[in-house]
Amino acid sequence: MDRLDAMRLFVRLVERGSFSAVGREESIGQPAVSKQIAALERHLGAHLVLRTSRQVAITDAGQTFYQAAKRLLDDLDAAESSVGERHHSPRGMVRLSVAPGHGRLCITPLLGAFFERYPDVSVEISASEFPVDLIAEGIDVGVRHGALADSSLIARKLSMTPIVLVASPAYLKAHGAPSRLADLDEHRCIVFARGRERRPWQLRAGGRAVSYTPHGSIYTGDAEHIRASVLAGLGIAQAPLWLFEDQVRAGALQVLLPQLQPPLLPVHLVYAAGRQLPARVKVLIDYLIANYRHPG
Repeated sequence: MDRLDAMRLFVRLVERGSFSAVGREESIGQPAVSKQIAALERHLGAHLVLRTSRQVAITDAGQTFYQAAKRLLDDLDAAESSVGERHHSPRGMVRLSVAPGHGRLCITPLLGAFFERYPDVSVEISASEFPVDLIAEGIDVGVRHGALADSSLIARKLSMTPIVLVASPAYLKAHGAPSRLADLDEHRCIVFARGRERRPWQLRAGGRAVSYTPHGSIYTGDAEHIRASVLAGLGIAQAPLWLFEDQVRAGALQVLLPQLQPPLLPVHLVYAAGRQLPARVKVLIDYLIANYRHPG
């Protein structure tokens, strides 16, 4: 048994969740993959996977070994990448953390051309409205919106996005358009909230920053529901322009009170410091920065 090859197969098994899928990727038979994993288990003296007729379950020992094996293989990949031009393209899985709406509207549409360029790289998208611990969750790259807290993460700027107030023409026809900050008190607002905690709207009035706490009939921690509520004419929302870009351009939504628009919000790609990036992670980061075109 070549331990390095067996480790690579095991990492791919965890990431793909299927012996047959790994076999197809590696152009070997499923029994050969199973034999390699079994040999690795005998060498380690521990069960890494539980095999059933329908699925593969990773044991606690397997999860621990996966994290260690992935770090080792990533370091090896990065070391190989640092010595001249590699003779083969990057390969393996990149774990990417995104906000659901931003990922669906702005990131996923870019991946088709990426996969054409790097056919041996796959991307696992983890979607959450709130930042996750990249290291604890085994995430390679995260997309972060807003000012970054001090941390050991390395950040590369992806874009700067306008934050806008928007409503549909149908809502404005029924309720009128606000002309000043105080008018918002008379309108139905669509509020981003986590539990009972409402996120204030950040505005700028009279040359100074203003925090406005909206009130309304829709409270949600999901940007997609904010988008759907605005499009349904249920009220006014504040959100990054990328969430409504196509509808604003087409006239299906209207930007309100542009004089109150706050400063642009930065969007960064972040990843753990202290290690060389595997080639598959580096090419995805470079590709997204080079090809991202949305306002935020």
